[in-house]
Amino acid sequence: MEKYIPDVYQKSIYTIDYSKLTDRGIKCLLFDLDNTLVPASIKVSNKKIKSLFKELKEKGFDIYIFSNSPKSRVKVFADELQVKYYASATKPLKRKFVKHLYENDYNESEVAIIGDQILTDVLGGNLVGITTILVNPISQKDFFLTNFTRIIERKIIKKLRNYELFTLGKYYD
Repeated sequence: MEKYIPDVYQKSIYTIDYSKLTDRGIKCLLFDLDNTLVPASIKVSNKKIKSLFKELKEKGFDIYIFSNSPKSRVKVFADELQVKYYASATKPLKRKFVKHLYENDYNESEVAIIGDQILTDVLGGNLVGITTILVNPISQKDFFLTNFTRIIERKIIKKLRNYELFTLGKYYD
């Protein structure tokens, strides 16, 4: 069950203590796109995200959008936010995570993934040994296939709660 437990759990990308990540040696942030940065139905970023990313870059973080969404969707956001990206990442599979580490000369201890799903973002990050940060989904509306993973995710969260390993709404860093 440990592979489903995030290292950090926060309400949103705006409540994460990025200074603590710096203290941990994190240099690179992989942000999920849909329901982490924006609702799945939104086609462009907003000023608040642009401001956050600008601040994070000034703090020295290397930022990527790391999404299972297709390139046609992810590239628009990456270009607007002036960050790099991995589209069609096939999370939780390890392949693109490992590719990112290798291509950018990062070791596992220097990278964190931030996302709203235990079954993709947290599981994928934990499988490769990077820091995992779970945030609450921005919207209850998901892409069609994500609705199915949410059903499985709710069952996992219930088991984690029963074993007193993780509880929704009990934030920690």
